[in-house]
Amino acid sequence: MDSSSVNQLLDIVWIITAGALVFFMQAGFALLEAGMVRSKNAVNVVMKNYMDVCFGSLAFFAIGYGLMFGSTPTGLFGTDKFFGDDVSEVEYATLFFQMMFAATAATIMSGAVAERMRYFAYIASAVFVVAFIYPIYGGWVWGSLEGTTSGWLNKLGFIDFAGSSVVHSVGGWCALAGIVVLGPRLGRFGRRRGGKNAAAAPIEIRRLPGHNLPLVALGGFILWLGFFGFNAGSTLAAEVIIGKIALNTQLAGAAGVIGSVLALKAMGRPVLLTFTVNGGLGGLVAICAGADTMMPGYAACTGLIAGVLVTYGVWFFEYLKLDDAVGAVSVHGIGGVWGTLSVALMTPDHFFDLGQLGIQAIGVLVAFLWAFPTAYLVFKLINFVFSIRVDSIDEQRGLDFTEHYEIGYPEFQRDILHGGVDK
Repeated sequence: MDSSSVNQLLDIVWIITAGALVFFMQAGFALLEAGMVRSKNAVNVVMKNYMDVCFGSLAFFAIGYGLMFGSTPTGLFGTDKFFGDDVSEVEYATLFFQMMFAATAATIMSGAVAERMRYFAYIASAVFVVAFIYPIYGGWVWGSLEGTTSGWLNKLGFIDFAGSSVVHSVGGWCALAGIVVLGPRLGRFGRRRGGKNAAAAPIEIRRLPGHNLPLVALGGFILWLGFFGFNAGSTLAAEVIIGKIALNTQLAGAAGVIGSVLALKAMGRPVLLTFTVNGGLGGLVAICAGADTMMPGYAACTGLIAGVLVTYGVWFFEYLKLDDAVGAVSVHGIGGVWGTLSVALMTPDHFFDLGQLGIQAIGVLVAFLWAFPTAYLVFKLINFVFSIRVDSIDEQRGLDFTEHYEIGYPEFQRDILHGGVDK
């Protein structure tokens, strides 16, 4: 076996290993989201995370991969490689890795719309994101693998190494569309009654705290681990640069936590675990775009700013009465936007490069204008066919029982079950 064959095998082993780490992020999402919702909805959230990767994998294999990485003569979408056709033996590893990316984009929605969305309505929307919304934009940025043709944003010079916009912002904007169509959870917002602040802030923001904060922390750690595969694996080769990418990932995540803590202290608010974890995730999301080129010090700076922006972003969306149960839109949408723009501000080849900043801004804007309206129409269409929101009584009782007829903590939730329901 010659050296080129050995290198090819090492590349494949690295891609599969990194892809497995990205797949393990599904466990992180499941734990984090389950911990951030009330106990009566824990099973439902885990089921959504478990099933969207299953449906999403099949949808991406059948349609999404071809749209994203097939031959792109127009620069708009791929025209072949559907159902794995014309995919080489070597390329199967890349298909597997990209499949995990696609599943991540869909899973971002599940936490944002938690506790009030019908189960199968969510599955339908997730399939559409994986099969259509995500791969179309991804093709514009990353183009075909052969390099003979490429997407129009790629030709423009847009840079997004590991998906701050392609994966995270797209997923975040789809999540935003979902919560706009769904509306807030029961009791999440209300009219303030009396008090000295009643006139200044007529809308009262009510906390619906999650039931298990240790699960949130554990989920955050697992997601952090997965980001090493997410970013370093995006080289699609076992190259020396993966060491730098892993270091940048770690520094950005750690600095994101610090940024969140500083933002909370600046606002005079308690340092909450949920915000701290989301700050770290915001840093990890932000570094995706420039993880391969940014110097470590600037990677930490990118993460720090992301942690601040994500923390303020959560309050901003609440002020708009947009009920994001886990802060996913802020983490992935805002964090992804900042990370994409930072490429033109903090990388050696584009240090405060206003020309590149304009190109990055175009890519960011296109991501929103493509993902949000399209996802909004999808949610509205699903809602037209059958209501995407559960009935009020079902929301009060919890989706674990009403959607799945089982509960996560039977020793403590016996009052939920009764013999009057036959399913």
